[in-house]
Amino acid sequence: MMDTTTVICEKKETKKTEAVAESSSSGFSSSTKGSALDLLFSVAGIYASFLTWALLQERISATGYGADSEIYRGSLVINAVQALLAMAVGFIYATVKSTSKETAPLAVFSGNSALRRELLVVAATQTLAAPFGYAALRHVSYLTLLLAKSCKLVPVMLIHLTVYRRSFPLYKYLVVFAITAGVFMFTYYKAANKTSHAVVAGAAVTGSSWIGLGLLGINLLLDGVTNSTQDHIFHKHKQMTGPRMMFGLNLAVCLLTGAYLVSSALALKSGLPGTSLYSDQLAMTAAFVARNGPRVLVDTALFGLCGALGQVFIFHTLETYGSLILVTVTVTRKMVSMLLSVVWFNHSLTVGQWVGVGAVFGGIGAEAAFKYWQTRQKQVKVE
Repeated sequence: MMDTTTVICEKKETKKTEAVAESSSSGFSSSTKGSALDLLFSVAGIYASFLTWALLQERISATGYGADSEIYRGSLVINAVQALLAMAVGFIYATVKSTSKETAPLAVFSGNSALRRELLVVAATQTLAAPFGYAALRHVSYLTLLLAKSCKLVPVMLIHLTVYRRSFPLYKYLVVFAITAGVFMFTYYKAANKTSHAVVAGAAVTGSSWIGLGLLGINLLLDGVTNSTQDHIFHKHKQMTGPRMMFGLNLAVCLLTGAYLVSSALALKSGLPGTSLYSDQLAMTAAFVARNGPRVLVDTALFGLCGALGQVFIFHTLETYGSLILVTVTVTRKMVSMLLSVVWFNHSLTVGQWVGVGAVFGGIGAEAAFKYWQTRQKQVKVE
């Protein structure tokens, strides 16, 4: 029979092992798994992919093409191209990471109807979110969209509270307040004499409008459903991995978006009642290219490729170094993206807008700081 001292020592060792594993998953200890050179390569990949991705997004959706600077409105075509390229890259990524038939990319859809339904929900909300985001750019500046996209934790928290009944510590609510206040300040203190690139009914508009903010709100809410459901899938289905999620989700988005594009084109050609509600974005894209040249197709393909490659670096960094390192990288990437947009497209910001920017990224930075502090506290307890 084991004596009492041995049992106590084993229990302490078990708790220590569990605590180390927990801190590793939160992004602290896991940072030792990869080399410094590998981390630098991952950070460079995220920056190169998504800084280029952000510039191409603004180029496609806000600056115009041809002699008349016509704005391209084929948001679903853009979404389909990006999903197609991300699916292809995700398939290669998942195949390389696969260790058996059960973890192969296509196995994500076999034998689990609940997982298939949840992936379709995520694909549907992700597909619907993109058109609302592009529609918002008709009423708000690209910088407003970029800053609002930094507020995804607001709808994610809302969905977790209302749907999944998950509670949060006080500091998370304070972070949400700081970010929301920052976005309000950025949209309210707009540059008085600066004209937006967006065009509404043929006339240029300045700054942000309530219509644009409403469309952005819907976009962020759909993003919240997408991200919270992804969290639910990872928690509920242990066989799900980042590469398999990347492939499965983008495949579902391709199927949904492609089905809509084809069905809307056929519906318009049929002349049936109610077809005026549809838009044939495939025909519109062909006509747009005929008027303004193929540059938009090149930009769209590069946009999709940058997004696809960026997802690989995101998942690699998350798996190798943990969430703390990834949050730090993505926060600084968003800041650089916005500042690069200011310089590249000659935007001007007022003092109030800069304060709003500081509030948003200050809130996100505080979130990362709290996570770091919590991880250190757990390690101190273990030691």
